Amino acid sequence: MTFVKADGSTHSVNAYVDQTFLQAALDHGMPIEAACAASCACSTCHVYLDDASYRQLPEPEDKEYDMLDQAFFPKPTSRLACQIKVKRTLSGATVTLPKATRNMAVDGYVAKPH
Repeated sequence: MTFVKADGSTHSVNAYVDQTFLQAALDHGMPIEAACAASCACSTCHVYLDDASYRQLPEPEDKEYDMLDQAFFPKPTSRLACQIKVKRTLSGATVTLPKATRNMAVDGYVAKPH
């Protein structure tokens, strides 16, 4: 998959099947937050997917929609990276990081998954 940072730079990374997009991003040092430790309780891992990849995913559950309502600059292809699992059919996905997030934790805080 390819991550596009807010500054426009791109980074192609390898990810494991069934790993979340969030974990793939964190494993490769992408500047993405996970203030709620991937529990779908915030919008800090909000990303934009390319249209083709977005269409391959099941519709978000209500809880994810509720969190996306809190995200800055949502788009029709917005998802939470903690809720998307890597699948072979998503090979080549383009994941764009938004220019800002709504973080309730102190800047620089990195949550640890439980």
